[in-house]
Amino acid sequence: METIDLEKISKQTEQILTTLLDAHPLVKGSVFVIGCSSSEVAGGLIGKNSSAEIGATIFATAHKILSERDVYLACQCCEHLNRALVVEADCAERYGYEPASVVPWLHGGGSFATAAYHGFAKPVVVEHIKAAGGLDIGDTLIGMHLKDVAVPVHPTPNQIGNAHVVAAYCRPKLIGGERARYV
Repeated sequence: METIDLEKISKQTEQILTTLLDAHPLVKGSVFVIGCSSSEVAGGLIGKNSSAEIGATIFATAHKILSERDVYLACQCCEHLNRALVVEADCAERYGYEPASVVPWLHGGGSFATAAYHGFAKPVVVEHIKAAGGLDIGDTLIGMHLKDVAVPVHPTPNQIGNAHVVAAYCRPKLIGGERARYV
């Protein structure tokens, strides 16, 4: 595997997040979910080459950008923790998310969720959320954590390190028929 440039990873993360949030701003207090395979970012196979440094870099960058916009960050754990999420305790309380009793670590939750657990002021792990937008780094499958009408966005660039990236924002449902009017 090639040498990983953490500064480049941070810049790619910042560019993708900023571009997405500028084009599709979120309401203050919204939740934004990120799933991240540090293995894929490093050029390996998901779950096979976790990197604490990559997880910490992406977490720090995303947390800074989202905090500046008053948006909560939800960090998805790997499948070993059933894709549970690490959030700030006040986010869980605000939205009624029930905390679970688990602590992610590098090989049971993944590097990104572990960085979040140690980087948030008061972290808790929850099983389910409904986020207003999200970023999937390395095809980690964040769809289960998005609101009902997620609109996929293919960012440019579409990679962080070696990992494929797809993003989403959520819009309200369009209900009704031909007589309905929408905002």
